[in-house]
Amino acid sequence: MKKRLSFVLLLLLVWFKIWETRAVSSPLTAVLTYHNDIAHTGQNTNETLLTLANVNANSFGKLFTYSVDGYVYAQPLVLTNVTIPGLGIHNVVYIVTEHDSVYAFDADSNAGTNAGLLWQVNFLNPAAGISSVNSTDVDCTDLVPEIGITSTPVIDPSSGTIYVEAKTEEFTNNTTNFVHRLHALDVTTGAEKFGGPVVIAASVTGSGAGSVSGRVSFDSQWQMNRAAVTLNNGVIYLGFGSHCDTGPWHGWLLAYNASTLQQIATFNSTPNGLGGGIWHGGNGPSFDAAGNLYMMTGNGKFDGTTNKDYGDSVLKLSTSSGLTVTDFFTPANQGFLYTNDLDLDSGGTVVLPDEVGSTAHPQLLVGASKKGVIYLLDRNNLGKYNPAGDRMVEKMAVLGANFSTPVYFNYTLYYLGVQDSLASFAISNAFISNASADQGSTQFGFPGATPSLSANGLNNAIIWAIQSDAYYNGGSAVLRAYNATNLSQELYNSSQAGTRDLPGAAVKFTVPTIANGKVYVGAQYTLSVYGSLLPPVVILSAQFTSNGVFQLQLSGPIGGNYVLQASTDLTNWSAVSTSTPASSPFYLTDPNATNSPGCFYRAVAELP
Repeated sequence: MKKRLSFVLLLLLVWFKIWETRAVSSPLTAVLTYHNDIAHTGQNTNETLLTLANVNANSFGKLFTYSVDGYVYAQPLVLTNVTIPGLGIHNVVYIVTEHDSVYAFDADSNAGTNAGLLWQVNFLNPAAGISSVNSTDVDCTDLVPEIGITSTPVIDPSSGTIYVEAKTEEFTNNTTNFVHRLHALDVTTGAEKFGGPVVIAASVTGSGAGSVSGRVSFDSQWQMNRAAVTLNNGVIYLGFGSHCDTGPWHGWLLAYNASTLQQIATFNSTPNGLGGGIWHGGNGPSFDAAGNLYMMTGNGKFDGTTNKDYGDSVLKLSTSSGLTVTDFFTPANQGFLYTNDLDLDSGGTVVLPDEVGSTAHPQLLVGASKKGVIYLLDRNNLGKYNPAGDRMVEKMAVLGANFSTPVYFNYTLYYLGVQDSLASFAISNAFISNASADQGSTQFGFPGATPSLSANGLNNAIIWAIQSDAYYNGGSAVLRAYNATNLSQELYNSSQAGTRDLPGAAVKFTVPTIANGKVYVGAQYTLSVYGSLLPPVVILSAQFTSNGVFQLQLSGPIGGNYVLQASTDLTNWSAVSTSTPASSPFYLTDPNATNSPGCFYRAVAELP
């Protein structure tokens, strides 16, 4: 009876080291928001399949590509174990396009009975005069050839909802209107929820650009939602800037109840001026554990101490009752930044963990400007405005022009500026090393890149980035992977295998998503999925033979060693047999199984 009990436990606890380490029982990881979390650290530290050893052009590459109907500027999102009506349970990758479409694809495969496209919704209706927005209609060609869904959505797994902001151009009764809507879609079907969508509108008291009779209204033609849709404590936040600084525009932050889609708060960054867009290079506002919201603004008027205009500023907003500025930081050279189009908010902020703080500055925030200046700020005293000189924890002009949000991981910041290479900066005791601790060898052109990180705890840390500087002439994007502790070691790039792994024509500001052994990359009219090129290791059977030998039958890649290990406590393991199979399937055995009253087994694959 003891062996029978051990045999049952074996089936539950056997795990496999595919390439390096993989636990069959490891929980799946979801990526529900831009840059992974509400602090926007960009790290996924639950990645057990992608390792320093197996991310290379021999064993890693493009698995398949999905076609979509437009450019993909938004970061792909992943939700696991989703029940799709009539199609069973899937891990799902969600993607949105500038053609105003939302797609739900199988995240693991584009083949098989229930794989591939799970559902798609599109918000256009040409017969009714509803189209995507033509770039010429906003006097700006930053987004081409059309404007629809630009920002990264956000997923609420508890309600099974994906929130999407979409822009359309609508011609009715000989009149053209521009409309922004917030959609709440069922993650299983794409159906609208909570009575949505809702048309986005807002107004505040003010005398700023476009004001009428002392009110400034949200102008749907000129406003653009580039900042990621963000969810915190049951509230959806939408940040708006402009298209190429054209039209009477402002920075708007709008808050909606996630369950009713009712607008519950409105904030305008320049109610008595112009500009102050909330853009962030695609990032959304970040939050601390107390629910305080942090964001930056771009070119615009500043007179925050008198008229509440906060151009080129870092803002801390209380969300407990509306949206109220409780603290701010504005550089002493704000006028110079405004005049020379050097937006402070060209990239996004990261709320740093307390582990990098000091006694004097225990809670920190980091962000960088278009000029390439990194600002380290105290979240409890941002510094406000001091024309005689900035008050902040630290300021460093060490980057090329910046349009990105950094990764934070293990006391290190990773930035990738324009005409610069991937660089890491050590941070501890409220101090960032003023020289790069490590640097990659490949220089990125405009717009640099927002990197992402995968790791298994602190092990097998990999920095991923999409090089998109060929976007202007239709050239391909390049997915690159670096050893996070030695950036001079490029593990992989998607051009190493000729055309095999190319993700498609580049789209600027794209960010890769890493989850469950896969990497997802958006491009022009495509979503590419990367992962292991090796066949999987599969348990076919596990049994005791008539003479008491334990026998495990496997199928998997050949060309390496498979080691059967045994343990009585799941802590201390010893090898009992090794096999170098010439074909698959094959067996691993323990001829001395009867000598132990009960033990656990695991198989470790040592593959090239």
